[in-house]
Amino acid sequence: MPGQPKDAGRVGEPAVATARWKFWGTAYAMLVLLTGTNLPTPLYGGYQARFGFSPLVVTLIFAAYAAVLIPSLLVAGPLSDAVGRRKVLLPAVAVAALGSVVFAVAESTAWLFAARILQGVALGAASGALTAALAELEPTGDRRRAALVSTVAAAGGLGLGPVLAGALAEYAPAPHVLPYVLEIVLLVPAAAVIAALPNNEVRQRWRPRRPEVPESMRPVFATSGTASFLAFAVVGLFLSLVPTYVATLSGSHNLAVSGAAVALMLLCSALAQLIGYGRPARRLEQAGLPLLAAGLVLLALAGSVASLPLLLAATVVGGIGQGLAFLGGLTAVSQAAPAGRHADVLSSFYVIIYLGVGLPVIGVGLLATVAGLLTAVQWFAAVVAAACLAVLAVRRPTPLES
Repeated sequence: MPGQPKDAGRVGEPAVATARWKFWGTAYAMLVLLTGTNLPTPLYGGYQARFGFSPLVVTLIFAAYAAVLIPSLLVAGPLSDAVGRRKVLLPAVAVAALGSVVFAVAESTAWLFAARILQGVALGAASGALTAALAELEPTGDRRRAALVSTVAAAGGLGLGPVLAGALAEYAPAPHVLPYVLEIVLLVPAAAVIAALPNNEVRQRWRPRRPEVPESMRPVFATSGTASFLAFAVVGLFLSLVPTYVATLSGSHNLAVSGAAVALMLLCSALAQLIGYGRPARRLEQAGLPLLAAGLVLLALAGSVASLPLLLAATVVGGIGQGLAFLGGLTAVSQAAPAGRHADVLSSFYVIIYLGVGLPVIGVGLLATVAGLLTAVQWFAAVVAAACLAVLAVRRPTPLES
C-alpha cells in the first residue's frame, strides 16, 4: 500500500505468532486432560487383581467419573463466561493433577473412586471453557476450524491415554504409578499456557445451565440423541471392560495390547469424523448406525469363537460406525436448535452422551458378575445393535434435510 512502512507487515507477526501458540497450547491442554482421564483404562485389570473387586465395581468406578462430570459441566461452563477462562481452567488442571496423585498412591478401591471423581470434576469444569477458548483464540477467527481441532484433540486424548498407560505399565517400572507421574509432568506446560490466556471475563450474572430441549425439535433430539447415546455406550464399554475382554480372548495379559485395542477403536472413530465432517446428518447416521451394529455383532462373535481377527474387525468397523453416528447426531441436533437456544440444546445433548458413557456399562458389569464377562459383552452387543437398527428405522429427515 502507498505510504505504508516497509516493515508494517512484520509488526503484526509477533502478535500472530503469539495467537498461534496460545491456540495450539490450548489444544494441547485439552489433549493432556483427556489423556489423563483415560490412563486407568488398561490398568483396571491390575487394580481388580490387587484389590479383589468384581467387574461390576470396575464399571461403577468408571461411571463415577460420568456422574460428577455432568453437573460439573453444567455448573462450570457458564462460570467461565462470567469470571474468565483462567479462573476456571487453572483450578481444573490442579484438580486433574490431584486425581493423578490419588491414583498413583491408591491403597484401596475407595481411593480409585476418589481419583475418578476428581478426574470427572476436572474435565467437566475444563471441557466447556477449553472449547470456548479455542473458538476465541483461533488466529483467523475460523470457528469451524476451532471446532474441528477441539474434536480431534478430544479424540486424540481418548485414544492416547490407554496406549500410553498400557505401554508404560507393560514395559516400564511402577506400572500403577509412572503413567500418572508422566501425566502430572505433562500438565505443567498446560497450566503455563492457561496462565497466559487473556482475561475475558464479562462480569455477567452466573447461572448454572439446566438441560432443556425446545418442543419444536424434540423428535429429532429423541432419535439423534438416542443414536449418540448408543454410540457412546460402546465407547464406555471399550474404556471400561474391553481391555479385560481382549485379555480373556487372547490369553495374553500384555497391557500394551489391551490399550492399543481401545485406542484403535477411538482412532477409527476420529478418522471417520474427519472424513464425514460437513456431510448431511441423515447420511452420516444412515451409514454409522448399521456399521456400529455390525461392529457389535462381530464383537459378540469374536467372544463366541475366541477369534482375535474378528475382534480386530469389530474394533475397526465399530469405531467407524461410532464416529459417523455421533457426528450425524451432533450435526442434526445442532442444525435443528432454534436461534438463541444453541448452547442450551448442546448442553442437553452432551448430558445424553455422558449418560451413555456411564450408565449402560453398569448393567454390563452387573451381568458380568453373575454370568461372566463374555456373556455380558455378548448381551450388550445384541441389545445395542438392535437399538441402533430401531433408531435407524424410525429416523425421519428434518426440514433442513428434506
